[in-house]
Amino acid sequence: MDKDIEQLAVDTVRTLSMDAVQRANSGHPGGPMGMADMAVVLWSRFLRVDPKSPTWPNRDRFVLSAGHASMLLYSMLHLAGYPLTIEDITNFRQWGYPTAGHPELDVALGIETTTGPLGQGLATGVGMALAEEKLRNSFGPELVNHRTFGIVSDGDIMEGVAIEAASLAGHLRLGKLLYLYDDNDITLDGPKEWSYSEDTLQRFAAAGWQTLAVDGHDRAAIAEAISAGIADDSRPTLISCKTHIAYGSPNKQDSSAAHGSPLGEEEIELVKAGYGWEYAPFHVPREVYTFFADALDGHRQESSEWERNLEMRLAGDAELAAAWHTHFGDKPFAVAVPEYEPDARVATRAMSGDVVNAVASDRSDFIGGSADLTPTNNTYINSSTNFSAEDRGGRNFRFGVREHGMGAIVNGINLHGGLRCFGATFLTFSDYMRGAIRLGALMGAPSIWVLTHDSIFLGEDGPTHQAVEHLAALRAIPNLWVIRPATAAEVAGGWEVALNRREGPTALVFSRQGMPAGGTDPVPVDKGAYPVREGSDAVLLATGSELETAIAAAEILGAEGKSVRVVSMPCREAFLAQDDSYRTEVLGNGIPVASLEAGVTFGWSDIVGSDGLAIGIDRFGASAPAAVLAEEFGFTGPQVADRLRDWLG
Repeated sequence: MDKDIEQLAVDTVRTLSMDAVQRANSGHPGGPMGMADMAVVLWSRFLRVDPKSPTWPNRDRFVLSAGHASMLLYSMLHLAGYPLTIEDITNFRQWGYPTAGHPELDVALGIETTTGPLGQGLATGVGMALAEEKLRNSFGPELVNHRTFGIVSDGDIMEGVAIEAASLAGHLRLGKLLYLYDDNDITLDGPKEWSYSEDTLQRFAAAGWQTLAVDGHDRAAIAEAISAGIADDSRPTLISCKTHIAYGSPNKQDSSAAHGSPLGEEEIELVKAGYGWEYAPFHVPREVYTFFADALDGHRQESSEWERNLEMRLAGDAELAAAWHTHFGDKPFAVAVPEYEPDARVATRAMSGDVVNAVASDRSDFIGGSADLTPTNNTYINSSTNFSAEDRGGRNFRFGVREHGMGAIVNGINLHGGLRCFGATFLTFSDYMRGAIRLGALMGAPSIWVLTHDSIFLGEDGPTHQAVEHLAALRAIPNLWVIRPATAAEVAGGWEVALNRREGPTALVFSRQGMPAGGTDPVPVDKGAYPVREGSDAVLLATGSELETAIAAAEILGAEGKSVRVVSMPCREAFLAQDDSYRTEVLGNGIPVASLEAGVTFGWSDIVGSDGLAIGIDRFGASAPAAVLAEEFGFTGPQVADRLRDWLG
């Protein structure tokens, strides 16, 4: 290979990054300058992508977990031929351009996931590698056989979410996962030694990873290490690449000063002089474009051959075609309401478990798991086994006590494509994975969160486990739909909404205690709310287990001559998305509105209005049986009727 051309490519990446950060007067120039050698080696020699077919299912995935070094990724995407232009780069971090301060998901541009919060990219990539293993087991290596590569930083490896995910990746022996570690000993505060003294490679080796160490500016050594990682399919690989942040900067190399601030015009001139760079800002030598076009040409051919092979195989095998279209098509999910005895009282988590198994028997692309709470979350797929290092066919994922890691991994699986994956834990522990939930909502990832034990009524476990503020906290996340069902029909409808919602994630929130199962007729969960009892004097909204209490209170007031309409509102987000006519049909026009939910009242004024009544629990719970808690916190039918009576005068 012509090393002069490769060096020119490396310096192009560095200068584009410096110029863009300087133009924006904001950003992180040092990381891209230090990472450029490893990025050019990876993209020109190993990464199998086709910029002309960016959604090619069998492409390699690349994750820049060190999202602050976003200009590294934008430079590589531009040079590789993705539709990301020099104009986009010159407008780095500006309104209306795809070159955001931290990479944001856009597969058409080659950005496989949103990164920025450190550790999330590393953990999301674990999910992508896990999805590849699962799909390769289902369809064989002729159709599914690709790798997940990434670049991670010191900051990524410090984060707990990354270590949770790395631990599981090693345990599951995800051998098609390889990360280059930009080991530059610098964090934003200053030298890494101020806050970190662990042996990172030993830590990952203990977790079951192959670990290697090279000079991060020795491209031959980097290539040799990547080849060694690819050769070992039995373990994920972490390659420590010892680099200099702000490589070539006379005054800022190896300094945190280059981490989060532009170098300055004078320093850039000095750096470019050291590189022997004589071009104007944002200039790309023509031979660099040719270098990357030649490097990726074989992958374009492979992509086309793969498409032809897929078409031929599907045409000759009806069973394979049906399975492929189930996994990669857009066939909607249909969810039937489970049947119970007429007077049955069943926890909605148990109803959900029945739905999970019914869906799994119908759809081979449906998978999921729990953060060590499978029996209590009711999430086990009975017809399948556990996914493991020995059994890639299993559809049950044992995430262990790793809520945050599970959140990012589930996002990665769903971003990869071909699978619909859920993750489960207690509602109160959604706090542990909030970062992943929020990032999934930002990306529009269609992840599904099963969150059980949804209120103080889980009882004796006490306030540490009793969710109080969590429904409000989740509802505060834009683009996340929160569904809290009250009956079997609402549980089935909630699952159907979640499974068919492709533009964002959904949280399904279920009870520990038994509730009336109700009938088998479908209900409009997709509309968010609907009346279950008519009335004209007032409207009482309720979610989940409080629906039963709301009906009881309305019946008490009805006997006194007060007509109270009861509305079940399993999903506020879906209701607020409806048009004015439907909302008026449900809530009436000028009728007083109250809400009833065993959680903080924060946010309910958006629905009931400033003159409405929000009945909730604006404090932590207590350890006692559920019936005692209901009495003590005012959540019995007679107590709610008293509150409404006083309110209505």
